[in-house]
Amino acid sequence: MKTRYINILGILALGLGTSCVDYVPTDEYQVEKPESIALQEELNAYLPLKSYVDSIAHPDFILGGAVSQSEYADKGVMYRLINSNFHEITAGYGMKHGAVVQADGSLLLDGVNAMYEAAAAAGTSIYGHTLCWHANQNAGYLNGLLEPLVVNSPAFANELALSAAMEGDLSGWGTQGEVAIVQNEGMGAGTPAFKLSAGASVSDPSSLQLATPEITIVPGNEYEIVAYVKSDMPAEGRISFEGLENNEPEMDWWSTGEVSATFQTSMSWQEIRIRVSDFQGETFKIKFDMGYTPGAATYLDINNLYVFNPNGEPMTNNLVVDGDFEAGTGWGGWGNGSTRGITEDGMGFGGEGKAFFVTNPSVTGGFWEVQTSYEFTESLKNGEDYKLSFWVKGDAEGIIRPELQSPDYSSNGYGQVMVTQEWQQVELTTTATADDRSRLIFSYGEFAGTVYIDNVVLSSASLSGGSTTLVQKTPEEKENIISGELERWIAEMVTSSKEHVKAWDVVNEPMDDGNPYELKTGVGKTDMASDEFYWQDYMGKDYAVKAFQWAREYGNPDDLHFINDYNLEYNLDKCQGIIDYVAYLESQGAQVDGIGTQMHIGIDSNKQNIAKMFEMLAATGKLIKVSELDVRVNTASPTAEILEQQAEMYKYVVDMYLQYVPESQRYGITVWGITDSPDDANWLPGEHQGLWNLDLNRKPAYEGFVEGLQGL
Repeated sequence: MKTRYINILGILALGLGTSCVDYVPTDEYQVEKPESIALQEELNAYLPLKSYVDSIAHPDFILGGAVSQSEYADKGVMYRLINSNFHEITAGYGMKHGAVVQADGSLLLDGVNAMYEAAAAAGTSIYGHTLCWHANQNAGYLNGLLEPLVVNSPAFANELALSAAMEGDLSGWGTQGEVAIVQNEGMGAGTPAFKLSAGASVSDPSSLQLATPEITIVPGNEYEIVAYVKSDMPAEGRISFEGLENNEPEMDWWSTGEVSATFQTSMSWQEIRIRVSDFQGETFKIKFDMGYTPGAATYLDINNLYVFNPNGEPMTNNLVVDGDFEAGTGWGGWGNGSTRGITEDGMGFGGEGKAFFVTNPSVTGGFWEVQTSYEFTESLKNGEDYKLSFWVKGDAEGIIRPELQSPDYSSNGYGQVMVTQEWQQVELTTTATADDRSRLIFSYGEFAGTVYIDNVVLSSASLSGGSTTLVQKTPEEKENIISGELERWIAEMVTSSKEHVKAWDVVNEPMDDGNPYELKTGVGKTDMASDEFYWQDYMGKDYAVKAFQWAREYGNPDDLHFINDYNLEYNLDKCQGIIDYVAYLESQGAQVDGIGTQMHIGIDSNKQNIAKMFEMLAATGKLIKVSELDVRVNTASPTAEILEQQAEMYKYVVDMYLQYVPESQRYGITVWGITDSPDDANWLPGEHQGLWNLDLNRKPAYEGFVEGLQGL
């Protein structure tokens, strides 16, 4: 380190005013400046980083910095530091799926737009990070789309006779075209469905039609029709009538608020729920007209095809009022310091609505020592069987026990219920054996943690109606749903960003660490984070093909699209794995412009591997971007020597990048560790990985990075 001195002329001048000593020239009095001050002055003498990139000689080289979206948009000190040192910013989290996609699937872009506006004012470009990743996703929303469809049949008499059709008999039903009853194609396990198969030349809606037998009604009443339909390809259909004033009405088929003459079907079961009242007499017929889409096969579930008077006498009555907890009313309880209440909206079954929760801090000596209680308005009937159904999950595994109880604590139990960390439906039956069974009790003494309960139904088993059908989604349906969500997310995000973002991480961290030639997967993982979701597990190896194609379709024609991963310098097999995957993507029709290497490295990282990685990546002919560079020092108290090693590693990375990557392939370098991390940081807590310290003073790493850039 250079030795510098300071002149103490001011101190001597003050002394000369009172001293009688002879005058001595001041330049003979010198004192060595503290080394730390000298070093900092030397570092402060450097220009801002981007000054070392000649924009005329190297117009395409981009120096980037990572920053918190909100911190940048606030236009504080980091805003000024970033803008003065870097050409481009990358938001650490704010542009990711988990930050933008809300519980209902909508995109909240207020924070993103604020960052765009701040960057535009500074003339700083924005790198889009990231469109398709397995982490930082709104996994709750995505998993909710894959939950089973739960169909609760109306608690009223069905005016449409279905017993013959359930046995495969079409007698009494009118048909046009190819209509049949097929077994095991209904929504429930082992249940039948009507199948309406359109020929190649259908053109008239009624050329493929299923008409119900005559349905007797009470004139002056309104009747509700419920049907569940799906098709083997996107198709169109309608419901028409015989016996109404308007037999071809336009309806709000999907309860969306939009009225139309026809509805669209897909491979997933969808509910049609409509009401009619303009009857001409005491009977009418329903006609399902599917002669719109040549070649399509449409399925109509038989078991859940309903026509009923919603103002009639219920056939069954849930004895648990607000069993879905949407009114925000919980149950009372006690024991072991436990707590209970209603969750926030979106935490109920399927990621929708509310649920009731109980938190028991520890397992107790008896299951009855922690309980909740729901009081009936009147006692249950002695000798009657009572069906209990509910959805339940926990944050751990354990046992709970429901029972029907009397004031003297005698009870009829439903037995043990094993709770897992996934929502499951429980259906149980017990018999009331006393005249004063007046409450529903749940016991939690055998469960340590939080139990969530939703959609509780208690009813007499002697009453029909109110049945529940659980419809699991097929792998094909899941692929279709998730593919549609990825396209929608990319389309909306890229379209809204077209003015500001010209380069994207389209796919992030695809390669598996243990099997570096294979894709990451969540299959078999038992410790999935709450924001972890693997698109590839549902869409297969081509998920990235589609991601790149959609980014190209919805973005600017000349946008640059990257694939990005970490540890490519640590594991050269992983480096080759992503190179091979890029070749595969392009063989399937994707256009990949560049490869990003994150390079979260340390002062002890293998330098030979770093050089080899750049050589391998450059051989692809793609743009190469160092996308997330930082250098760990591996100690909480780095010495001056260690900080010099850090500076040398920063310089080495830039040197090797410039040596092995031809200028035409250099996108540039983005520094991830702008400053050191505080002890409570989510990323590298307490690490000294940055070019600046926490007080925003330049470190030796700054000098090392500059010396690397001077090699341009």
